[in-house]
Amino acid sequence: MMSKASTIQPEPDPAIRAVAALDDPLRRGMFRFIRLSRQPVTREAAAASVGISRKLAAFHLDKLVEAGVLRANYEPVGSVRKVGRTPKVYEATDTDININIPPRQHELLADILLEAVLTEGKGEDARQAATRVAGQRGRDLGTRERHHRRPAALARLGFEPTRDSPVCLRLRNCPFHPLADKAPELVCGMNEAFLTGMLAGLGTPRVRAVLAPRPGECCVQLRAASAVN
Repeated sequence: MMSKASTIQPEPDPAIRAVAALDDPLRRGMFRFIRLSRQPVTREAAAASVGISRKLAAFHLDKLVEAGVLRANYEPVGSVRKVGRTPKVYEATDTDININIPPRQHELLADILLEAVLTEGKGEDARQAATRVAGQRGRDLGTRERHHRRPAALARLGFEPTRDSPVCLRLRNCPFHPLADKAPELVCGMNEAFLTGMLAGLGTPRVRAVLAPRPGECCVQLRAASAVN
């Protein structure tokens, strides 16, 4: 029988933290200046770009580092500088910031489809290759989650799981919408294979991924194996 927990809470989203940090116009201005500079920028230069003091700039820059949109280093040995402490310099990270409400996983879907095209074998058609790759990706993810003991993988992926009954976990959101609406047989089949693979990687043979489409929800539900006809 499946766990009685009613709801799995998602972990904090790094993208939301990054956007929140950039909501301040001073931080946003310095971030843009640093990103367009394409080279390490000192606190003095960043401060001058928005017309504030070095001390205030340091506060805001450190917040951007905490949010993951900047990284801080120290000027390399041999650079021209004044006597004293080696100054910090800042660079933009290469992290993409994407926020979708409700959550979407279009990049994951595109990556699976790309790998399917590149690895399609003899005797396979495109749909079979996509289903195969989706299942393997799910298994790999489930194995990593199990080995690292990281809970709530479904919530992190945006499925918004909710307990419907002691033997059924409904997935309130489809991370692959609206593509699932355009090609439901293909995308829903990949989704079922992905979740089946993830359950196998997690080592949960008593739970099955079952196609059960409902309007506005994921096409797959997770059910206790004993409840699957």
